[in-house]
Amino acid sequence: MIVCFDIGGTAIKGAGAWAVDDIRPVARRQTPIHDFDAFVDVLKSVIDEIGERPDCVALSIAGVIDPDTDRANIANIPCAHGRLLKADLEAALGIPVLIANDADCCALAEYGAGAGRGHRVVFGAILGTGVGGGLVVDGKLINSAGGFAGEWGHGPVAATRAGNPAVELPRFACGCGLDGCVDAIGSARGMEKLHRHLTGTEMKAEEILAAWQDGDEKAARTIDIYIDILSGPLSLVINMTGATIVPVGGGLSNSLPLIEALDHAVRARILRKFQRPLVVKAECAIEPGLVGAAVLGLAFASSR
Repeated sequence: MIVCFDIGGTAIKGAGAWAVDDIRPVARRQTPIHDFDAFVDVLKSVIDEIGERPDCVALSIAGVIDPDTDRANIANIPCAHGRLLKADLEAALGIPVLIANDADCCALAEYGAGAGRGHRVVFGAILGTGVGGGLVVDGKLINSAGGFAGEWGHGPVAATRAGNPAVELPRFACGCGLDGCVDAIGSARGMEKLHRHLTGTEMKAEEILAAWQDGDEKAARTIDIYIDILSGPLSLVINMTGATIVPVGGGLSNSLPLIEALDHAVRARILRKFQRPLVVKAECAIEPGLVGAAVLGLAFASSR
């Protein structure tokens, strides 16, 4: 048995996991973002409530661990940011601790219990408040030590000429400090930024998608350009990794027409031709972070 956590800036979700299909959540707790001792106490309270000593603890975090320094980069949890988080938690809990990026955990969840079942190479993509991803090959997370692998949303590769007919676009600034990242346009806020640039109109991503489905020409133009920009880098990821399924999570994945349009565009641009959907909505819509952390922890426990 292992204990898994999905650590967010607002809430900590915990569960005991005896198998991938036997994950038993407990009541979520508020995240003490400024007090590390209180943060550890919350984890201990979950372990105590489950009632068994686990083989390990596995955490899904909205951040990365620097593989060179082992320090955590978790901007939304200041008390954990910059710490030697794995070592500090192992010292406090007396149990082996595994830590993975939340997008990586979503990819693991899809491999073990979602749309990626039966596939050797799964690339899990996130389209939500940001653009991220994780790569799983033969059940193993690639570059699990840091969480940097699969981050296709960052790097100055977003097209500056897109759509049909083509329109010239600026290299939008990204929160990571670069200009021209896919994240700067592909996230929900990025879609809104793109629509504002094209039309001068302020609309939420959900409103843009709804207007597109209702036949609004301006919204349709935004989505056409959005899909054109995203499909290029995602096609390159698939060509490089050999992924045979791309489950998409995050808030924007709730628009099935958007995922279907992205799938159609990607399959037209990759070398291997699939006669079935390749880019699909993630199946582990409920608690993918917990499920992915459970997959990671159970694999560790079974290997000991």
